[in-house]
Amino acid sequence: MGLRTRIAVELKATVHGGELKLERYTGPAGDPGMLGIAPEDPVWRVHGHPTGMLTGGFAALMLQSLHPLAMAGVDQYSDFRTDPIGRLMRTARFITTTTFGSEPAARDVIELVRRIHTKVRGTAPDGRPYRADDPELLTWVHTAGVYSFLAGYQVYAPQRTRLTPAECDTYYAQAAPVAEALGAVEVPRSTREVARYLIRVRPELRVTPAALEALRFLRGFGRTGRERLVARLLMNAAVGLLPSWARTELGIYRPVLVRSDWDRPVATVVGRGLEWARGPSEIHAAARARLAAAAPAAHGNDSGSHLP
Repeated sequence: MGLRTRIAVELKATVHGGELKLERYTGPAGDPGMLGIAPEDPVWRVHGHPTGMLTGGFAALMLQSLHPLAMAGVDQYSDFRTDPIGRLMRTARFITTTTFGSEPAARDVIELVRRIHTKVRGTAPDGRPYRADDPELLTWVHTAGVYSFLAGYQVYAPQRTRLTPAECDTYYAQAAPVAEALGAVEVPRSTREVARYLIRVRPELRVTPAALEALRFLRGFGRTGRERLVARLLMNAAVGLLPSWARTELGIYRPVLVRSDWDRPVATVVGRGLEWARGPSEIHAAARARLAAAAPAAHGNDSGSHLP
């Protein structure tokens, strides 16, 4: 087995559990998906960029950990300590299915998460009750996630493909229905709304012992030495995607020159290596084929219609 194949197999096992479940993306023919997006749309481009999503994913976990109630649920219920790969796989599958999958597949995974959320409730160390299906907590988790994913894309995507300000607004608007389907309320739908939301929620955010434990765990993430090295390099890069106040709250000090002149170039090389090993995305190809199958029906008997 060559190097490229070995890396591809390990990557698929880590992110997707070794099984892509392509049936979620291949049919039914012509299904527009839950979000009704096309490959050129911002949410497809952002969620389809491996390096941006990997660095953005680590940044999202760090940012989300600053909400004491959200972190209490993770600390008391999540299996991230005993099965971190499984947690990563389920999160990745949720994002890929809701973004690229058919509408029935997306609705199924959302309903599964909603059922799980009803069972996650308790009392945080500060004495406040929490529940995972709290609409405001769902809004926080979603907003911290999409903010981080977009930040990762804008840094690690090729310059010519990065989103314009108007496309950034579109990205937030296109991603919002997933959060709303989970039960989130007043979901920010533009860059300005996200900025205002973060200002409003910031007084509620603070580091907790559970957040610091999660940060230490993320820094050592991986089953093998190679996985741990890649994860550490991507984690370092993810630090640069965080708002400065979040780095301060987490007690992370990483000089700006280290972030710009070392972390970003290294993560770019690592990301390109992973993309090279993976090759063209089978998930994207399946979703494109499903969408393309709608063209003849959409145009009826128009002899001038054609597939893009």
